[in-house]
Amino acid sequence: MVRLDAESKACLTKAAELRRVSVSDYVRLVTLAQARREVEAAEESTIVLTPEEQLAFWNALNAPPKLTPAQRELGRLIRGS
Repeated sequence: MVRLDAESKACLTKAAELRRVSVSDYVRLVTLAQARREVEAAEESTIVLTPEEQLAFWNALNAPPKLTPAQRELGRLIRGS
């Protein structure tokens, strides 16, 4: 069950009529197709790491960066020292 205002319901009814299906079938067809696309997109955007890879990633994020001489010089220039 979905609660809709009159304008939204009229729009769905018209769209269903254009496809020559019931409103329930229209909602089911459209929302299920959209839901599948969203689930697939989410699965494609998720990075899956093994426990070992997770640990390596965590360690890399928490390791203090080692600055090159050029980076140190840039820092001095930015700070004006």
